[in-house]
Amino acid sequence: MKTTELPVLMPCAGETLVGVISQPEQPSALGLVMVVGGAQYRAGSHRQFVLLARCLAGAGFPVLRFDHRGLGDSSGARQAFDAIHDDIGVAVDTLQQQCPSVQRVVLWGLCDGASAALLYSGERADARVAGLCLLNPWVRSDNTLARTRIKHYYAGRLLEWSFWQRFWQGQYEWRPSIKGLWQSLQALRTPAPSNTQEPAFQHHMAQALRQFPGPVLLLLSARDYTAKEFVECAQSDPAWKGLLQRPQLQRVDVAEADHTFSRALWRAAAEQAVLDWMRQLPTQA
Repeated sequence: MKTTELPVLMPCAGETLVGVISQPEQPSALGLVMVVGGAQYRAGSHRQFVLLARCLAGAGFPVLRFDHRGLGDSSGARQAFDAIHDDIGVAVDTLQQQCPSVQRVVLWGLCDGASAALLYSGERADARVAGLCLLNPWVRSDNTLARTRIKHYYAGRLLEWSFWQRFWQGQYEWRPSIKGLWQSLQALRTPAPSNTQEPAFQHHMAQALRQFPGPVLLLLSARDYTAKEFVECAQSDPAWKGLLQRPQLQRVDVAEADHTFSRALWRAAAEQAVLDWMRQLPTQA
């Protein structure tokens, strides 16, 4: 399907956000807003967001990708991922204004962009949000990071032939590894601070996911430690109990993929999973 790209400027809390809408010739009533996370901007690593937006637009779904305040070409001070609710709301407004056919949207995010999208759904209860597409969500804490390193990094290294080859040849710098392992073990033994009455953002995410009534696509990279840490958190924290088994949640694991799906094969698998999932969603409330 023929598509066009429209640059947009969006006022938000006294600042200006910069975005690009990929608009299909025959737009669906279901659109998608990409929530950028980490140090990425609206293009994404190796143009991941550009290519996905064009892929979805080619299938009929209007897509807006944008820089939130303080990121990329948008003005203002840099905002934390859990403080961009206004930015996401403005982006949804803009997509509907520029593409009047759009009645409902999917929020798509990678890493802490996924966390921001989930937190927005819990904070705003925006009825226009038809679904959530969460890629390798960010749930970092000292405890889950330590558990993930011990279970997946250190244990995995012991099974690698290259590790033992370097070890027996005397080429392995074992002191940094021993120090890192000791720090991880210490982190596991350190209880979480209890002097705050405000729940951690991970618990806000769990609550948002429990309350969200629509479908959710959870897309995880098999070789990504952020994804492994998310699974560790979901399996060990009582706040997340049963959430990954909810019937409206579909989980897709992309074999061998890294955090940003950097190879064409992994990127294509992620794109196809998103496209297949979106085609199943109702376009109207």
